[in-house]
Amino acid sequence: MKNLFYLFITLSFISLIFSSCEKELLGCMDPAASNYNNLANTDDGSCTYPPNWTELATGTWNLDPNCEAISIPVIGDISLNEQMPPTIDVQSAGEGLLYIDFSGSQVNGTVDDNGIMTVNPTTISIDMGLGPMDIDVSGNGIIFSENLANMDFTFSGAISVPLLGDLPFSSDCAMILTK
Repeated sequence: MKNLFYLFITLSFISLIFSSCEKELLGCMDPAASNYNNLANTDDGSCTYPPNWTELATGTWNLDPNCEAISIPVIGDISLNEQMPPTIDVQSAGEGLLYIDFSGSQVNGTVDDNGIMTVNPTTISIDMGLGPMDIDVSGNGIIFSENLANMDFTFSGAISVPLLGDLPFSSDCAMILTK
């Protein structure tokens, strides 16, 4: 009986030692971090945070447009590449809202948590050599870094040509934006 008592005491002691030892689990312990580990009990300094895409979007961007030409009977082709401003200025309104100054016209857009930008359909005025024209613009794109983004715009409207009337057009533009 004595041996059984010693065995019980020994097993209890061993069980107490092992149950009181907490295994160290390294990881990011900040819930705001994109790699937060709720099982970690020791912060290993590995926390990473998602970029603030709204902040990255703001500023002056250089445009490198690649637009389809607009073909107008009698007049010929009009290059939208030559009509694009060399830069656009992007300002933030907070909460992912953006205001883009596009040749003096304001275009509104949004940027989501993945850097995807969407330009709300807006009418702007562009002088394409025939005087100022109202052009409908919409688009989307992605921010890759604080210095690089891509945008795809669609410009559409109608050009009024004497004797022919209003001739509708649509042109897609792929633009590289750099800072």
